[in-house]
Amino acid sequence: MSHASVLIAAALGGIVLLLFFVMKLRLHAFVALLLVSLLVGIATGMPLTDIVETVKKGMGGTLGFVATVVGLGAMFGKMLEVSGGVDRLANTLLKRFGEGRSQWAMAIAGFMIAIPVFLDVGFIILVPLIYALGKRTGRSLLHYGIPLLAGLAVTHSFMPPTPGPIAVANLINADLGYVILFGAICGLPAMILAGPVFGTYIGKRIHATVPDYMQQEAGEVRENYDDLPGFRMIASIIMLPLVLILANTVSGVMLDESSMVYQVLGFFGSPIVALLITTLLAFTLLGTKRGLSREEVMGVATKSLEPAGIIILVTGAGGVFKQTLIDSGVGDVIGHYMADSSLPPVLLAFIIATGVRVIQGSATVAMITAAGLMAPVITQLDLSGPILGLIVIAIASGATVLSHVNDSGFWLVNRYFGLTEAQTLKSWTVMETIIGVVGIIMALILTLFI
Repeated sequence: MSHASVLIAAALGGIVLLLFFVMKLRLHAFVALLLVSLLVGIATGMPLTDIVETVKKGMGGTLGFVATVVGLGAMFGKMLEVSGGVDRLANTLLKRFGEGRSQWAMAIAGFMIAIPVFLDVGFIILVPLIYALGKRTGRSLLHYGIPLLAGLAVTHSFMPPTPGPIAVANLINADLGYVILFGAICGLPAMILAGPVFGTYIGKRIHATVPDYMQQEAGEVRENYDDLPGFRMIASIIMLPLVLILANTVSGVMLDESSMVYQVLGFFGSPIVALLITTLLAFTLLGTKRGLSREEVMGVATKSLEPAGIIILVTGAGGVFKQTLIDSGVGDVIGHYMADSSLPPVLLAFIIATGVRVIQGSATVAMITAAGLMAPVITQLDLSGPILGLIVIAIASGATVLSHVNDSGFWLVNRYFGLTEAQTLKSWTVMETIIGVVGIIMALILTLFI
């Protein structure tokens, strides 16, 4: 067997072992990724001391950026949650759109809220509004819930500073400005089709009502919300980091690198600085200015890092896996092999992410695994610039489709809407698949223009 064949066999064996560890042995993805990285290094003949150095290099190189951005984003999102900013955003949109167009209000609310807030948290916070609307109108909960979930899911998958696209962009060195731009272009049509359009369709076919065991969660749409922070302030704080990051990307295309404007925009538009400014504003405007003590704000910030820590560690382990593929020589072999494929790299990234997603369920693991495998292909093809942003969207799309019983999101929707497994497949799974399919179609269309 040739050396190249051994390397490819080691890589494929590593992926199989990863899936086995996560699915069969129920190992945490963090532990599984580290263990597989070590085994791939050994199987490819790397010196044992070099394997340890690769682990440190992969973890450190990834977390230097990701840990900072995800940590700041988690603090910002938690501050938005505890201050009532999420309620203000949703209630104001409902009031302005009116009950007849409340589907669109819920979709837009989900899209905006998931920028700083994790999907499951945003859904749990807003599900009482879905219950109240369902009771008031007599419509299926899915009529309003699917648009909300579509908005949350699109942003969760496509739009930094949510952890998934941040991690993938870091692993393949994509510019976050392009990821934000393409995430909006690809995500908004996906949200519309998977949200209000599909929500109307499935709401007529599956009449979901508030399950008995969730009656205590059924709230009322707030009529008087003068005590909540202002809508404009909340919307401005959410959009601030996106605007700064996009300005940085645009300046890199339009301005000379030696100009002062370029330097200023590059500094304030770097994701770390943009999120640091936003987080400090959230601490002040949503915290101390609204009566919280500095100790209480510190408590909120500390609490926010508990779920973020898991995401940071899994992403770091994904960086180790990627670095092992590179340092062992597997990356070069995979890069040459996949570069000879007739498939466009954007479509190839989608297919890899889809395969991992369907088999093991976790969107995060699917995104990180696909990014690790695509990194050597990107190097081999010498890809850079906007196309990397589209590869991030393709990976996110593949990691979204076909959510089923091995995905925690499937059971979250199943429980809160009181659905059977078959009904959850017909609603949540189809919604997720629409998002992923529309996302990759839009990404492929955009490749024709860049």
